[in-house]
Amino acid sequence: MTQTNQRHWLALNLCNPVLGARRAHQLIKHFGSIEAVFAAGESALQALGLSTRAIAGIIAPDWAAVEAAQAWADSPGRHIVRYGDGDYPPLLLQIPDPPLLLYCEGDLAQLQRPALAIVGSRAPTPVGVETAQAFAAQLARLGFVIVSGMALGIDAAAHRGCLSVGGNTIAVVGTGLDRIYPARHAALAEKIRAQGVLISEFPLGTPPLGRHFPLRNRIISGLSRGVLVVEAGVQSGSLITAHQALEQGREVFAIPGSIHNPNSKGCHHLLREGAKLVDTVSNILEELDGQITLSAEMLDEIEPDTPSLPGKEFEELLAAVDTTPTSVEHIVERCGLTPDAVCSMLLLLELQNIVQMTASGQYCRTLGRSGNERKHPRCTDVSV
Repeated sequence: MTQTNQRHWLALNLCNPVLGARRAHQLIKHFGSIEAVFAAGESALQALGLSTRAIAGIIAPDWAAVEAAQAWADSPGRHIVRYGDGDYPPLLLQIPDPPLLLYCEGDLAQLQRPALAIVGSRAPTPVGVETAQAFAAQLARLGFVIVSGMALGIDAAAHRGCLSVGGNTIAVVGTGLDRIYPARHAALAEKIRAQGVLISEFPLGTPPLGRHFPLRNRIISGLSRGVLVVEAGVQSGSLITAHQALEQGREVFAIPGSIHNPNSKGCHHLLREGAKLVDTVSNILEELDGQITLSAEMLDEIEPDTPSLPGKEFEELLAAVDTTPTSVEHIVERCGLTPDAVCSMLLLLELQNIVQMTASGQYCRTLGRSGNERKHPRCTDVSV
């Protein structure tokens, strides 16, 4: 791509999202080249029904913003990847409205590797956070790149779970890459740059506007072989990602939860629509069988240590603790032990990382204590 050619791609992308990626590709095809789009003239653009704002962006491009983007890309670790470039993610080429270009920070090689998306609620339960982290870590150990949106809640948990085992992760953001959103994720963004890549289709300086995030979500699903929804309400943006994944021909996975948990309702909705029910990593691998090849090295997992319980009373106590937050009163009622005994035993189980206390003072199980974990061949599995 020549410097002049790149200037036109950047200038056309500045019309995003007013113009839209799909319409931008149609313009290039209609006029024969991206240079011809800018040479077409106002009347020719009006004849195609473009909005006034879109036409203005083409007739009088913001060349200063274009120069600023080129200067940004000249810094180490920063890239602008145009549609059709060799570094452009191959799976994104398959979606109906692939981004014209991607601003990237980090290792571009991650855009070529098998990836899975993990998304969910911005206000998850403690169990939801732990589930997202555990699945992300396990999938990262198997060699998958973990894709998410760097939002609060499940997105951040997925990135952190992946990073915790030295895995690679892609964060697709809904702002310009010169703006970190949410701001509290600045340190997380820095870790992602070091162990993966941050990407955005939006020009530098783009603020976090609500209409940008559904556009961002199609890239999350478009980069991935499948999308795993951990926790989601019925109005969650994660359901938008899941529906876009279905439209793109990707697999959709959902983890079921308690009928009393509002964050499970979105997952249950997806399951009724035909999403694959997931309670172990094996379920995902089975569904993707034939789409990917996992090497023996990728499957050579180390069995995690599972703490043993001190006696039968502890087994009975643990049986009274749900995987969703459970009050001490309910635990006492279920197991028949005294409140003092229950509190002492819960403290011991918490020290062994078998249960954890939530911010509200309730308790829930950690992962891996269900007793019915299923194993993928040669692969340690997480279970919920």
